[in-house]
Amino acid sequence: MSFTKFFGGKKKEALPSTGDAIQKLRQTEEMLTKKQVFLEKKINQELKIAKEKGTKDKRAALNALKRKKRLEKQLQQIDGTLSTIEFQREALENANTNSEVLNTMTYAAKALKSAHKSLDVDQVHDMMDDISEQMELSNEIGEAISSPSQYDDVDEDDLLAELEELEQEELDEKLLDVGPSVTDRLPDVPSEVPQPQKSKKVVEDEDDMAELAAWAS
Repeated sequence: MSFTKFFGGKKKEALPSTGDAIQKLRQTEEMLTKKQVFLEKKINQELKIAKEKGTKDKRAALNALKRKKRLEKQLQQIDGTLSTIEFQREALENANTNSEVLNTMTYAAKALKSAHKSLDVDQVHDMMDDISEQMELSNEIGEAISSPSQYDDVDEDDLLAELEELEQEELDEKLLDVGPSVTDRLPDVPSEVPQPQKSKKVVEDEDDMAELAAWAS
């Protein structure tokens, strides 16, 4: 039996967490800050006593200044302690942050590994090859559907020539229709020869001569 078991060796203490350590350091900082305020007040009081006594009670004034010096020394020590505690607290906070980040990254890595369990790289490559092949086939089908039909493969020059022949035939028919229609619209030739019309002066002279002939008879 070992001496540790015989004398009842101490159990190992559980290591404190960073959160607990940070909390304790903050409590200590708060306590020391309050003590700083207290010491500053005491220093001001001792300084006031030294000024009041002055030459009236030199010994009392000197004692007040001595107490002020001791208080100032304690205040200086507290300032240094606070700086050390602040540095340690910041280091713990950074360590705590790094720990949280590491835990999150570890959790995410496990989740990613779990997601990749059902995936095989070769299967993924085969699937991508199939997708590419089907896309190419789809493009070929689309081009075949959109291309002109073989029945529409007619020479455009032949079509233009046929169109000119049709236009010429239509023009000839119009010219043939114009001949007789023009003749039908001409006015008829009168059968009697038109008599020349007499002027107003000639008519008046003839009337005068007829009247004179009637009077003479």
